[in-house]
Amino acid sequence: MRLSTPAVLVTATALLLSACGTTENTGNTTAAPSDTAAASGPVTVTDSRGKAVNLKAPAKRVVALEWGEAEMVASLGVMPVGAADVAGYNVWDKAAPLTAEVKDVGKRNEPSVDAIVGLNPDVVIMAEERDSTLVPQIEKYVPVVVTKSSDASRNFDRLREDFKLIAKTVGKESEADKQLSEMDAKLAEGKKAVEAKGAAGTPFLMADGYLEGSTVSIRPFGKGSLVSDTAEAVGLKNAWTGKVDPQWGLGQTDVEGLTALTDPKTVLFYSASEEDVFTTGLAQNAVYQRLPFVVSKKIHKLEAGTWTFGGPKSIIMTADQIVKAVTT
Repeated sequence: MRLSTPAVLVTATALLLSACGTTENTGNTTAAPSDTAAASGPVTVTDSRGKAVNLKAPAKRVVALEWGEAEMVASLGVMPVGAADVAGYNVWDKAAPLTAEVKDVGKRNEPSVDAIVGLNPDVVIMAEERDSTLVPQIEKYVPVVVTKSSDASRNFDRLREDFKLIAKTVGKESEADKQLSEMDAKLAEGKKAVEAKGAAGTPFLMADGYLEGSTVSIRPFGKGSLVSDTAEAVGLKNAWTGKVDPQWGLGQTDVEGLTALTDPKTVLFYSASEEDVFTTGLAQNAVYQRLPFVVSKKIHKLEAGTWTFGGPKSIIMTADQIVKAVTT
C-alpha cells in the first residue's frame, strides 16, 4: 500500500519522478479576551490567492479539505463539521484528534461538493493546489479560504501565515498566537538540549517509503520540507542533498540512492503510520543493511500519527521525538 500524503502531492510527485462538527474543544473552554470580542461581527481575510473573503462572523461551521488544515482548525478549539478522509486523518494525524461527529466529505483529492454543501458550513478551508476546478464549484454555495499549505523556500513563515489566516477566519487569533509561542519555545528548548548533549550538527535523513509491487520507493524530506526545518531548528543538519521539489521539499530515490550517505553519524528518522517498509520491505535487503545508520542502529521511527505536513501541534510532536532520539 502506498503511504498517505497530502492529496496535492500527487501531481508534484509525478513531475519529480519524470525528472528523476460544531462541537467546541472542551479543553479550551476559556477564550482570550480578544477572541471573545471577535466572536461576532463581520470578518474579512485575504487568502493565499490574494482574494478577500468576507464572512458575516467568525466561522463556527468549518469544512477542511486537507489534513494539515483540519488539524489547525481543531487545535484552535473549533471542531470541523466536515473533513476529507476522516478515517485517514485519524490514522495519520493525532496532534489534534477529530471527534466522531465530524462528517466525512470524500477523498482529499476528490471531495464531494454535495456532501460539503449539505453540511451548511460557514466556510470551506482548503489547500492552494486544488483551487483550479474545485474552488469555483464550492464558491457557488459557500465562501472558500485557500491556504498556501507548503513552500520549501520558507515553510515556517508559511506555516505561521496559514495558521494566522485560519485563526482569523474562525475568530481564534489569540489562541493561534499562544500556540505559535509554544512552538517557538519548544524548538528553542530542544536546541538547548541538543547542544548540551554535544549533538548539534548531527546529520540526519528524514524519509518515508512505500511499496510499488515488490519495489521499495523512498521519499527523502530535503531542506525546506517542514520536518527538515523542524529538525534543523533544534540543531541537526539534513544530510540529503538530492533533488527535491520546490513546494514540499520532497525527493525520490531507491535503496541504492541512499548509499550516497556515508557519514557514520547519520541518523534515520522515518514516518510509517500504516505499512512500515523500512522494517518489512527492507529487512532482507543487503544494500540497506550496509547503510551507516543501519549498521550503527541509529534508526528512529516517528510515532504513528505524527503528521509531517501539519500545524504547530505537529511541529511540537515531531520536535519532541527528534530531540529525545539524539539526547538519550
